[in-house]
Amino acid sequence: MHITQHKKNLLKTISPTRIIVSSFALIIFTGACLLSLPIASKDGKSIGFLDALFTSTSATCVTGLVVADTLTQWTLFGQLVILLLIQIGGLGLITLATFFSVLLGRKISMKGKILAQESISDYSFADVIRMIKSVIRITIFVELIGATLLSVSFIPKFGLRGIYMAIFHAVSAFCNAGFDLMGDYQSLTQYSNDPLVTYTVASLIIVGGLGFIVWKDLYEFRHTRTLYLHTKLVLILSASLIVFGAVFFLISEHSNPETMGSLNLFEKVNAAFFQSVTCRTAGFNTVPLNEMNEMSKIMTIFLMFIGAAPGSTGGGIKVTTFGILVMAILSNIMGNEETVVLRRRVSQMVVNKALTIAGLSMVLIFIMTTIIINVEKQPFVNVLYEVTSAFGTVGLSTGLTPGLHSISKLMLVFTMFLGRVGPLSFAVAIAIREKKKLQNAVYPEGKIMVG
Repeated sequence: MHITQHKKNLLKTISPTRIIVSSFALIIFTGACLLSLPIASKDGKSIGFLDALFTSTSATCVTGLVVADTLTQWTLFGQLVILLLIQIGGLGLITLATFFSVLLGRKISMKGKILAQESISDYSFADVIRMIKSVIRITIFVELIGATLLSVSFIPKFGLRGIYMAIFHAVSAFCNAGFDLMGDYQSLTQYSNDPLVTYTVASLIIVGGLGFIVWKDLYEFRHTRTLYLHTKLVLILSASLIVFGAVFFLISEHSNPETMGSLNLFEKVNAAFFQSVTCRTAGFNTVPLNEMNEMSKIMTIFLMFIGAAPGSTGGGIKVTTFGILVMAILSNIMGNEETVVLRRRVSQMVVNKALTIAGLSMVLIFIMTTIIINVEKQPFVNVLYEVTSAFGTVGLSTGLTPGLHSISKLMLVFTMFLGRVGPLSFAVAIAIREKKKLQNAVYPEGKIMVG
């Protein structure tokens, strides 16, 4: 009895962030064990724990980087494990566990509600259970629509297997995972001229990348007729980055014979739009990425670093973080003491958090890039591309990942994990709490010259 009570007290002292981080680690380890089984590989031999760990991390963190081709390496069992990891990783273990607990009629504790609120980044504590139900319903509904549309193109080519292909790619796209079953690492390049496939996948990526809070706010708009500042910022920045990226790729790659040079204008616009959407966090591609010019790779790195919206299935520092930093800089240039976004004041605490997230992210990417360059002796841009792709849980690759050394694979595993749970969340999860008296201490002001 005493031990049970001690465990309960211990659980209460563990922060929700730590539990969420631990849940992702648990899923990854379990997935790695399953994928390392001989039954998971088509050759009947274990792929090895490191490659299984890499694949499990990539799937759970909805990244899409692979060390082995998903179609040719994995059996149906292995593919279904990957698909399950993608779905769990996209929504979060806490979200799914809470949903099934409610479904079974179990009462959710206060701690469980706090965990669920943290898991989906919801504002409202009171409505968190209703929000969880809505998230699951919307996810199933959107994925089914996506699978139905993809079946129109896949069934004529693959027969009844096209239904499975459609479901797999719909889930992978909505969760911004980027895993595909096309074989030979070709992703969706053979469908670059099929608007139904490219625009369905792009739409799934966009919806999945908006975030649960935005879904809820847009749904309730018909009654409230107002939107959160968060929703407005996410929609404006997401649309702006997609258009900006598409125009840039169209200009940069329109005459490149290896990517868009042989396409007509309509096909070039489609390819540029898809590339702009997918490099935000998805990992699919319709043009050969290794053949893109350096400027296009750098722009891809920039968009991958920004990522999707908070509380979504995507990664990166998040569009809101980027938007707040931009507005903080502009406000400072114009001489304003406070950061103003869309005629609303943003607290200094939020600005500081955005700075912390961006700073930690850049440090992480710099360290990992430096380590991998020294191990692999590869071009800087290609290594930075791969590391940023891992951090942003994007999954786009220039072909570097499958041939990486074990050390480099471990570095990318760590990068994918941090990119999914968030650098700030991870730092908070492992940090030792300071004593209250230190938190409340007031120090004398010091003067430092900057700039």
